[in-house]
Amino acid sequence: MGPIEQKIDLDSDEEIPFSSTPVMRKVHAFDSETTHAYPHADMANSRVFKQIRMGPLSKRLGFATEQLAFYTGPTVGGLLNATFGNATEMIISIYALNNGMIRVVQQSLLGSILSNMLLVLGCSFFIGGIIHHKKVQVFNKASAVVNSGLLLMAVMGIMFPAVLHFTRTEVHFGKSELALSRFSSCVMLIAYASYLFFQLKSQVNLYNPFDEERGDGGDSDEEEAPELTQWEAIAWLAILTIWVSLLSGYLVDAIQGASDSWNMPVSFISVILLPIVGNATEHGSAIMFAMKDKLDITIGVAIGSSTQISMFVIPFCVVVGWFMGQPMDLNFQLFETASLFIAVLVVAFMLQEGTSNYFKGLMLILGYLIVAASFYVHVDLSNDD
Repeated sequence: MGPIEQKIDLDSDEEIPFSSTPVMRKVHAFDSETTHAYPHADMANSRVFKQIRMGPLSKRLGFATEQLAFYTGPTVGGLLNATFGNATEMIISIYALNNGMIRVVQQSLLGSILSNMLLVLGCSFFIGGIIHHKKVQVFNKASAVVNSGLLLMAVMGIMFPAVLHFTRTEVHFGKSELALSRFSSCVMLIAYASYLFFQLKSQVNLYNPFDEERGDGGDSDEEEAPELTQWEAIAWLAILTIWVSLLSGYLVDAIQGASDSWNMPVSFISVILLPIVGNATEHGSAIMFAMKDKLDITIGVAIGSSTQISMFVIPFCVVVGWFMGQPMDLNFQLFETASLFIAVLVVAFMLQEGTSNYFKGLMLILGYLIVAASFYVHVDLSNDD
């Protein structure tokens, strides 16, 4: 009976009344336990299938990651959420890097950091502050300070090759900045690995407020019960990641055509438009948790994702480019590096008190609008792409 009912649910998008089929009439003849168990299982399976089949790729990837988080715990689950949330950017970057589109890689990753720090966090603070205007929203200050420190370290690693290049103080022009970038990338990867050990093993108590906030909201949410098994979630993550990798080639190849047809700079599309579309799931999740007054999770989604891109994805791309024979470095050009430096400083000041309100959110959103306008009028003079 179970497989027959499941087949009916999967083959049709319409809900079938349980009392209308001969199979369910037979089920009603059994005890009440069986009667209640089968409809619940069928409805769950149908809902899972529709989540995977009908949602956008980023939403499907987020759903599968969320299901896996039930089995790994909240801290590891938050890390997995950021990791697979950034999987799209990582796959696109490797594909573009293989085609020698170094500037597209640099600008898209920079755009993801700016989008998460300013737009996502700003919208979350703004909407959460309006909904909870009668009280002060708070978050784990210690965790936010650690992430801010990592972001500043990433800025340091990105800034020095750019300064070395534009001051023309290299020992060997062009080669010294590449060697420095590769060395700094290895150091940044070690720092990020140390951060993971610090977060998951050494100083677990530092992140307890984040875990408790994530767990306490489970009683009121229907989605807190896992709808996939652990291996099903892993299988879907593998399938969706492969599918994203296949589609990433078309996306990268379409950037130049979109720039010509829309009469927009490639830098604006790479830094502003592409990250907004790619991070749509993270945007919605962060805002939703801020509306529920769970700012620790919001910080984990927005700032944690920015930290992972700056301290892991960017250095990883440099190392991958090293093995590919591509001269991918940390010299993001002067304008992009200055934009990142100012944005990190602004966000670090906003997070230092451990509180948020709608005014802070509005300031971050307006700051992102300034950044977007700057890249719209910015002309990329580099010839790498």
